[in-house]
Amino acid sequence: MAKINKGVIKALGLVFGDIGTSPIYTLSVVFLLLQPTADNIVGVLCLIIWTLVLLVFIQYDWLAMGLSIRGEGGTIVLKEILSPLVANKKKTLFVTMLSFAGISLLIGDGVITPAISILSAVEGALLIPGFHDISRNAIVATAVLIAVALFLIQSKGTEKVSVAFGPFMGVWFIALALFGLIAILEAPEVLKAFNPYYGISFLLENGWKGYIALSEIILCATGGEALYADMGHLGAKPIRQAWMTVFAALVLNYLGQGAFLLSHPGSKNILFEMVFYYAEVLYVPFLLLSITATVIASQAMISGMFSIIFQAITIRMMPPLKVAYTSTERKSQIYISSVNWCLLASVVFIMLEFRESHSLAAAYGLAVTGTMTITGIMMTWIFYLRKKPLLSLLSFFITGVDALYLSANFYKVPHGGYWSIILAMVPLSLILVYTQGQRRLYRVMNFMPFQEFIPRFKETYATSPRTRGTALFLIRDVRSIPSYITQTMFSHGIIYEDNIFVSIVGRNDPFGITGFYRDDMAPGLRSFEIQFGYMEVIAADDILREAGIDERAVYYGLEDISAGNPVWKIFSLIKRVMPSFIKFYEFPPEKLHGVITKVTM
Repeated sequence: MAKINKGVIKALGLVFGDIGTSPIYTLSVVFLLLQPTADNIVGVLCLIIWTLVLLVFIQYDWLAMGLSIRGEGGTIVLKEILSPLVANKKKTLFVTMLSFAGISLLIGDGVITPAISILSAVEGALLIPGFHDISRNAIVATAVLIAVALFLIQSKGTEKVSVAFGPFMGVWFIALALFGLIAILEAPEVLKAFNPYYGISFLLENGWKGYIALSEIILCATGGEALYADMGHLGAKPIRQAWMTVFAALVLNYLGQGAFLLSHPGSKNILFEMVFYYAEVLYVPFLLLSITATVIASQAMISGMFSIIFQAITIRMMPPLKVAYTSTERKSQIYISSVNWCLLASVVFIMLEFRESHSLAAAYGLAVTGTMTITGIMMTWIFYLRKKPLLSLLSFFITGVDALYLSANFYKVPHGGYWSIILAMVPLSLILVYTQGQRRLYRVMNFMPFQEFIPRFKETYATSPRTRGTALFLIRDVRSIPSYITQTMFSHGIIYEDNIFVSIVGRNDPFGITGFYRDDMAPGLRSFEIQFGYMEVIAADDILREAGIDERAVYYGLEDISAGNPVWKIFSLIKRVMPSFIKFYEFPPEKLHGVITKVTM
């Protein structure tokens, strides 16, 4: 029981930071669009409650978390489950493109989440006596400084700091629930919001305005996707148990904000004004708690970005960025410097561009609903192909709700939502250029067929002087021998006593590392394969030592790419500026020999 409770506490900090800080801005943003009439307030509260039920409880807590590979979840897991089930290459390509879009939207969301969370919490300082006249520049500057400080500590590792995340968020959810409950006691009529009739009635009566309001109401569910994405870190059970508590706290707080708004219809920053009204003496501690909660939510998002991009690298979806490991105990504790600084620059830019959380809400929601819709499509397809008609129908209905919210968010595009698209297009463009460039490069390179290579190797091995020791030659597929190997062996005459082709192959499942010999190909030539799950962090050198391999040299190919097509020029630039895969797998640098091959694309 103690173990489960510990898992629940950790889940509060690592999984529910984003959705747990949504009450800071959601209702305030919604009622910038709507008049705070009793019918509108109850209708919006009803839609918030049922959005949490449908899109978090049913879509993620039940359906998505039932689809995993060895306890791992996320967009890449759905892709790896679905790809073997589809029938042909076109459908496989469609699944791949869906996963590309889903990952890109998540990365775009990872920029907006820290910006809106931190900015909205800092704005709460305007209610402190004596701080009413604080300038907008000072608010933005404070938010930027908090963001900079947060990103600066990433390289130190967050394992020790994260221990405190759960208790802090536990206090945050207790505070949300208590203040909500106090407000509900003064206006218990808001409890009618549990009846879905009031949500449907709100949409019918408000028409177009009610439809547009959905684009802000969905902000209550931002971060819901973390239940599934973070499943592998903590396990499904503690996340589900923690969600029950979080759901209760969120619903109580949203109902309390609605009750407060009934009697104070002029409120703009509803949560903070509610707390200030009921407990002015506790307002500053609550404000500091809220800022801490937003930092925790941002930290969880940043760590999630590192994990997602690392998975994308290991399945060759993205170029091999330099990865640092910040913990000797947990392999999942990683730091990617280039991603960290790009995220910081983007977050600061977004804060300076929008300056107010209410304005930033115009860019928020599109990426979230896009991710939810893609998850719904993939889940529905998986259930259908697995011949589970009831789950397939339920998932199809949920996907329809996702699509409704997504379509409502299109209204935001000309009002700032285009930034959400731009932010997602950056990683998507990188993924597409890199994956298509790799395929194109593979096609134009001069590979020698295995059947042609072996006789020539045997002849060269038998007639040429050999260098003592073992040499490794890194290769993707032994059936096609890259030109750098033929160039090294046949043109330069470099033949070792023992030559081993080493293939490093990512598997479809998240965990497991194996290294094994394949059949010997010829006297003096062997093949060794390393297979690893896409969540694994591998050091190839350690695996080779375990297999008894003590090489003198490691040879690998480098391409000198010349291209006329602008897209391939960009690909060539990516290949030049990004670390080579050899650094990614941590081969000993003193043994490395890169062989350059000229390639025209």
